[in-house]
Amino acid sequence: MNLGKPLGSVIEGSLSDGLQVRLHPDVSVEDMRVGKFLVVQGVRSRFFCLLTDVALGTSSLRIIANPPAEEDDFLREVLAGSGTYGTIELAPMLMFTPTPEPPGFFVPNGKIPKLPSETQGMLASFQAQSSEQIELRPVKTIPTHFSQVYDAQERDFRTVFGWEDDPHRRNFAIGQPLDMDVPVCIDLDRFVERSNGVFGKSGTGKSFLTRLLLSGIIRRQAAVNLIFDMHSEYGWEAVSEGKNFNTVKGLRQLFPGIVQIYTLDPQSTRRRGVRDAQELYLGYDQIEVEDIKLVGQELGISEASLDNANILRNEFGNSWITHLLNMTNEDIKMFCEEKKGHIGSIMALQRKLLRLENLKYMRSTCPRNYVNQILQSLEAGKHVVVEFGSQSDMLSYMLVTNVITRRIHKEYVRKAELFLQTKNPIDRPQQLVITIEEAHRFLDPAIVQGTIFGIIAREMRKYFVTLLIVDQRPSGIDNEVMSQIGTRITALLNDEKDIDAIFTGVSGAGSLRSVLAKLDSKQQALVLGHAVPMPVVVRTRPYDENFYREIGDTRWEERSDEEVFAAAESAKADLGF
Repeated sequence: MNLGKPLGSVIEGSLSDGLQVRLHPDVSVEDMRVGKFLVVQGVRSRFFCLLTDVALGTSSLRIIANPPAEEDDFLREVLAGSGTYGTIELAPMLMFTPTPEPPGFFVPNGKIPKLPSETQGMLASFQAQSSEQIELRPVKTIPTHFSQVYDAQERDFRTVFGWEDDPHRRNFAIGQPLDMDVPVCIDLDRFVERSNGVFGKSGTGKSFLTRLLLSGIIRRQAAVNLIFDMHSEYGWEAVSEGKNFNTVKGLRQLFPGIVQIYTLDPQSTRRRGVRDAQELYLGYDQIEVEDIKLVGQELGISEASLDNANILRNEFGNSWITHLLNMTNEDIKMFCEEKKGHIGSIMALQRKLLRLENLKYMRSTCPRNYVNQILQSLEAGKHVVVEFGSQSDMLSYMLVTNVITRRIHKEYVRKAELFLQTKNPIDRPQQLVITIEEAHRFLDPAIVQGTIFGIIAREMRKYFVTLLIVDQRPSGIDNEVMSQIGTRITALLNDEKDIDAIFTGVSGAGSLRSVLAKLDSKQQALVLGHAVPMPVVVRTRPYDENFYREIGDTRWEERSDEEVFAAAESAKADLGF
C-alpha cells in the first residue's frame, strides 16, 4: 500500500494524553494545522488521528540563548532537523487491524480455480468478507516508537466517513477537510435518531449550517422536519452574510412540493414574495399553564400567579384564559372566596395576560385547529416551516413553539405506544426533527424540567421525536440536556464557558478544546458525536448555486399529497420497518 511521504515519527505518548510526533527535517511546521486529519501506521494497526497542537523544539538550550542572525540562512538550514525541529500532538480516534489472508490459497487474476465445492465456498466467502467495509474500532492501544505519520489520503476519508452515494447508508456530505477536496459525510439515520446541536457565536454561519443539514435530511428522506423559523431564514430566500447583498434560496425553493410554510404574520410573508404560505392562528383555549410558565419571565408573572392559574384551569378547563380576561374585579373577588384563590395574584395574572390580546395570531376562538393541520402535513411526509415575521419577539417565539411542540409530541407519544402495541410497520410514526433557535431560552436549567423540550431532549428517540437546537450560548443549556446531544456541529466560540459546555459528556475533551478554539470565524466547524465515527474539522459545504443543483429535486414539484405520502411509506420499507 502506497502511504505517501512520511511526515514524522512518533517519539512518545500515552493512550490518555495522545501522541507526540517529531517532524522530519524536510517537513515544515507551517504546513501543520490544528484540526488536520493524519494517519499513523503502526506495526499491526493503522491509527486515524486528529492534530491537536503544534510546537517548536530544540536539542540544546544554547541554540535558544544564541539564535542565528536574521540574515544567516546557512546556519538556520544547518540547524534545521537536528538542532531545531517541529513537533505535533495527535489524538488517536479510531484504529483498524487488517485481517491476514488465509494461508495456502492463491487465486490467479481474482478468479477461483476448479477446486472442490467446499473449498470454492470457503474462498468465495473470504472474498466477500474482504470486499466489505473495514471495521473501525475505538482506540485501545497506541503505535510503537518511531511509527511513521502520514497525510490522510482520500481512501482514509472514505474508510472513516464513507461516501455520499453509499447505497446502504443515508450519508450526506457536510463539508471537506481543511487541506483536501474529498467529502466528509455524516450518517443521517444516526443523526436524526438523537437530538443534535448547531453551535457558534454570532456571525459564524449557524443558519447556513442548519440549512445544509435540513436540506440533507429532506433530500435523503431521513425524517420530516418541523422548523420554527424565528428570523425567516429557512423557508424562503434570505440575505447572505458579508458585504455584498445577496440572497440564498430557502427550503421551499429547493423542495417546492414537500415544504410548506405557515406564517404568524401573513402580511410580512407576502411582502417577501412567498407564495402559498398558510396562515397560522392560535386560540386561548390551546394555551395551558405550562405554556405560561415557560414565558413567565417574558410576561413578568410570579410563581404565586402561576399557582392561581392552576386553580383557574381546574375550574374553567381549556377556556380558563378567556374567563379570566372577561372577569371583573368583583368576579375575581367572588371566585377567590369560593375557590380559595389569592385576589392580588389573580389580578396581576389578568393584567399580564392582557398582553396576549396584542399578538396578531391570537384569537378567542379559531375557525379550525391549525396545529392538527400541521400534524397532518407531517404525517403526509411534508416538511413544515413556521415563520414569525414581525412576531419574532421572544414572547411569541417561545409561546408558539411550546404550544405547537407540546401538542405534536403528545400525538407522537400516542402513535408510538400504538406502534409498540401492534408491531405493525404501518403504525410506525414518521421520524420527526424539530428545529428551534435560541435554544438556551427553552433549555435553561431553571425551567428545563418542566418544558416539553427538556423532555424530548432526554427521551432521545423513544417516541420518534428529536430536536435540532441552534444556539450561540451553549453554556446556558442545562448540563443534563447537553450530555444527551448526539451530534454537535460547532463553529467558532470564544467564551470559555461555552467551550466547556460543548464538551459536556465527551471523553477526551481536553485535546479537542484547542481544536475548537483555533477555528476560523467563517465556514469552519468541528463535527463530533453520534453521526460521525470520529471528531473532524471541516470546511463547511458552500450553500450556493452548485449546492442547489446537487441537492434540489424538482420532481417533487409535480407530486400530489398522495404521492408524497406513498414515498414516505416506501422510505419506511427501505429501512425495514
